[in-house]
Amino acid sequence: MIPGAFDYHRPETVAEAVKLLADGGEDARVLAGGHSLIPMMKLRMAQPETLIDLRHIDELKGIDEASGTITIKAMTTQAEVIASGVLAEHCPILRETARQIADPQIRNLGTIGGNVANGDPGNDMPALMQALDASYVLTGPSGGREVKARDFYEAAYFTALAEGEVLTAIRIVTPPPGHGWAYEKQKRKIGDYATAAAAVLLTLEGGTCTAASIALTNVADTPLFAEAAGAALAGTDLGENAVNAAVAAAESICEPAEDGRGPADFRTKVAGQMVRRGIAKAASRAR
Repeated sequence: MIPGAFDYHRPETVAEAVKLLADGGEDARVLAGGHSLIPMMKLRMAQPETLIDLRHIDELKGIDEASGTITIKAMTTQAEVIASGVLAEHCPILRETARQIADPQIRNLGTIGGNVANGDPGNDMPALMQALDASYVLTGPSGGREVKARDFYEAAYFTALAEGEVLTAIRIVTPPPGHGWAYEKQKRKIGDYATAAAAVLLTLEGGTCTAASIALTNVADTPLFAEAAGAALAGTDLGENAVNAAVAAAESICEPAEDGRGPADFRTKVAGQMVRRGIAKAASRAR
């Protein structure tokens, strides 16, 4: 189908974009990579009267690390995440996750801000941001504020973004040197959403896990921060009992839909296996 008629704007600053969004009210939408919004517009599931294209705002692009904080601007593409030397050194799980999103064509246009902002439970980056305890910088008519990724997702496609706000950046406390990481994703085919996926981050000292963070993708209406699963690993040597406890804790919070990816109980068990694999891989990478 063909989208309905709309006014198109191409601002060059965040301030201009925010003003356009405020002027457009509830019938205005921002456009990042467009991979979620444009298909919905073609199906007439979304019919914005005003479309605000963020692709020409230079202040929304870039990655840096300073004073123990990684900042990724919202219009940074997945391909740029993969190519980033900063992330290769300080937070390689971001590159590993981006490589598993869709295909090269989509990664060349799809943005990290769009991936985390629209509340699609199938997107890969939101769960990872919860595992990393990231914060989102939201900019609106009243200025800027930060919201934790763990507090941002309210239901499928519903988030803490207020009317007139734009997600402009992601901030992450730089993981400690030598941490272990893994993003394990089971899917039906290349480019598909996950049947289930898990982000795992570990810190080891002398064979003991001193910190663990686990989050799950596409097994509920929102990404899931599996706090109890991480707690089951902390203070252990990552032996069989600890890993089994972490897997059970992760599975206990899953509420996947029954769809073409399989029955709910199957998808829950896949999530558990992704956690198990993620723990093993992250532990092998920790040093």
